[in-house]
Amino acid sequence: MSPQVNHVVLETHLPELKLLARGKVRDIYDLEDKLLIVTTDRISAFDYVLPTGIPDKGRVLTQLSVFWFEFLRDVTPTHFVTADPEAYPEALKPYREVLAGRSMLVRRAEMVPVECVARGYLAGSGWKEYRETGKVCGIPLPPGLKESDRLPEPIFTPATKAQTGHDENISFDQVVSLVGGELAERLRALTLEIYSRAARYAEARGILIADTKFEFGFVGGELVLADEVLTPDSSRFWPADTYRPGGPQPSYDKQYVRDYLESIGWDKRPPAPPLPPEVVARTSEKYREAYRALTGKIL
Repeated sequence: MSPQVNHVVLETHLPELKLLARGKVRDIYDLEDKLLIVTTDRISAFDYVLPTGIPDKGRVLTQLSVFWFEFLRDVTPTHFVTADPEAYPEALKPYREVLAGRSMLVRRAEMVPVECVARGYLAGSGWKEYRETGKVCGIPLPPGLKESDRLPEPIFTPATKAQTGHDENISFDQVVSLVGGELAERLRALTLEIYSRAARYAEARGILIADTKFEFGFVGGELVLADEVLTPDSSRFWPADTYRPGGPQPSYDKQYVRDYLESIGWDKRPPAPPLPPEVVARTSEKYREAYRALTGKIL
């Protein structure tokens, strides 16, 4: 079982299963043609996993991805199978308690080596690039835009997947050279369609999706949406009622943690410092607020 402190799961240990990978947030177990993805309460900032977990974070990320997989069923096939521990293989039954709410069974996919990013607003690395070049990933944008401005239309701004450090923005032509023209076109069209549909839904519920990243893979020759989808870890969620372009926006993500770490002057080298209880509590609430607004449910 997993060590838990105040209902926080920092790491899972399922001895009878083969651990395939332990990422910054997820523990992934090998079930041959399927994978078990367990989302812990670990949180990372500035490329380091912090020693303090965030209560309910793993459950929010998992349940929000499950919600979006269902929401997008008529747009794209996905790798998702089930998040119901009762429907898991017999070998997982002893671990139902730790898996409940924070895990999902998915089809194993051959992943496409591109982060598919959609942007509807000018923020983050896109804002930085625009200030320097007037473009984002080679796409020219109108002059005079301010930080956090809504773009005339959503844009596809892909990135390379980095095993360590930050992903690097690349142009569409670079995607073509990586995966071929036909697949590049499909990725761009699907990314923008998913983003546009989700952004309309979210805005009606008081959340602006400034940008988000998707991952795709192939299962039996079929292109599917994989990994996590439209969560506060993979997206920039802004409260619509406080949106004011011209600077950074409040957000439903770990920006609260980043701001705290900046305020204490951490040099962004290991070891990462622990978080005080008030920062943990506020961050946990931010994640739950996003889930509540988007799904109408309470965790």
